[in-house]
Amino acid sequence: MSTTTTRTTPPEGFIMPDFGDRGRTPAPQGNGATAAATATQGTGAAAYSGPRKMAFICSKGNLDMAYPALIMGNAALGEGVEVHIFFTFWGLDIINTKTYDNLKFTLSGNTAMHMPDLGRLRPGLEHVSMPQAMGNLPGMTGFATRMMKKQMEEMEIPSIPDFLDLLQASGAHMYACRLTYDMMKMIEADLHPGVEGVISAGDFIDIAEGAQVVFV
Repeated sequence: MSTTTTRTTPPEGFIMPDFGDRGRTPAPQGNGATAAATATQGTGAAAYSGPRKMAFICSKGNLDMAYPALIMGNAALGEGVEVHIFFTFWGLDIINTKTYDNLKFTLSGNTAMHMPDLGRLRPGLEHVSMPQAMGNLPGMTGFATRMMKKQMEEMEIPSIPDFLDLLQASGAHMYACRLTYDMMKMIEADLHPGVEGVISAGDFIDIAEGAQVVFV
């Protein structure tokens, strides 16, 4: 009979990062200098105590990379969380009215791609990754894109334009990256109306203070 050993100490050389006080510890007792010292002990600064918020950074313009942040952002809004979304580099295609309804999904470079419907032919095939060479076949990107959109529709998940409308109506704050905006020679009319402004990365860092940051 084998026994399981429970490790009670970190492995040798392992260093646990200090993420500071996340508001899970009781409020310091006392007043004046004593309370202030207790609040900052071990962290060097008082923990952020404002409203809960999340900041998403969207850097990819593929269809399958657009949905994760939008879905998580919508879920966060449903929980009463303040949501900020920063679209940068190819992620700007998600809020560009000339491109956002034509985002693509490709097999190329995506070794995780598999087709659930293949399990009907033979059990187990639904878990087999599609050969990368198939991604280079003419028309394959269009086929894969249509298939993914169909699956999303069956799950009653809105299209990208409709999803942006939903986020705007729900109170999400969306921003375009100034660097990418200028690099792509975009104009204000290209942006979804829910985009509040074109800001720099530094501006977004200030906005994201105290937020949980998710990079997509």
